[in-house]
Amino acid sequence: MALFGQNIPDQVRSRLERGERVLTHAPVAAPAGGAPGTGSPSAGGGAVLVATTRALYLPDGRSVLWQDIDQARWSPDALTFVEEGFGEHTVRLRTELTGDPVDYRRMAETVAERVTSTILVNRFVPFPATGSATGFRLVARRAPLGSEIDWRVHLGEGLDPQDPRLSDSVSRALALLHEQMGV
Repeated sequence: MALFGQNIPDQVRSRLERGERVLTHAPVAAPAGGAPGTGSPSAGGGAVLVATTRALYLPDGRSVLWQDIDQARWSPDALTFVEEGFGEHTVRLRTELTGDPVDYRRMAETVAERVTSTILVNRFVPFPATGSATGFRLVARRAPLGSEIDWRVHLGEGLDPQDPRLSDSVSRALALLHEQMGV
């Protein structure tokens, strides 16, 4: 792990599970506060974003499993992603304003590949009628190297989760997908 293990804060390295490998890492702007143990400069080595075979380790000390990242986008100065059940997060990147420019292409490619690899099924189902522009999305995800499949339902704007017709439609669509795809 010499090449990819360099400059990774001990707080991240100590949290890696047995067999978990670092795929890439990149320096980022220090999180607000810069508290010790966050990977910030005061913790030694500067703030770092680390992508492993299992998760994305954030500079604030948290890790987010790949199968829990719903979507991610990059801008010249930030990585923004949506974590299932916890909302949107932003990691400030190093730019001319926050330090030396850094090439984040390898990190961006790794995040995209890891998130995409957890998605087994992603199917839009129109609701309330077959031709509707609104509806819900059924998504089946699995952790890297895992075997358990987790189904998630993403409701479109304006749909009422209490609508019994919606619940019935989700159940029918899920049963059909199980039959068609074997998952």
